[in-house]
Amino acid sequence: MHRFLHTALLSAALIAPLALTTTTLRADDRVYHDKAHNDDHHWDAHEDRAYRIYVKDNHRKYRDFGKLAPADQEAYWGWRHEHSDALLKIDIH
Repeated sequence: MHRFLHTALLSAALIAPLALTTTTLRADDRVYHDKAHNDDHHWDAHEDRAYRIYVKDNHRKYRDFGKLAPADQEAYWGWRHEHSDALLKIDIH
């Protein structure tokens, strides 16, 4: 019985950091590759704000960007390359 308990506790201790890592990812830990422009985009609160402007301006329903179809993601990156932070009046800190 003690062996089972020790094994269970050791297993939990080893698995816990892995389980927490996936659930504690911050929004800015995501990187998306834009095939059309051959560049990478880091997703953070700043990019999320631009995406929300895109959703509103294009009369779309908000969906988590990571769950969009690849074609919809590419459409956003195309739009984003044409809309700078200054044009969108996104406050840069």
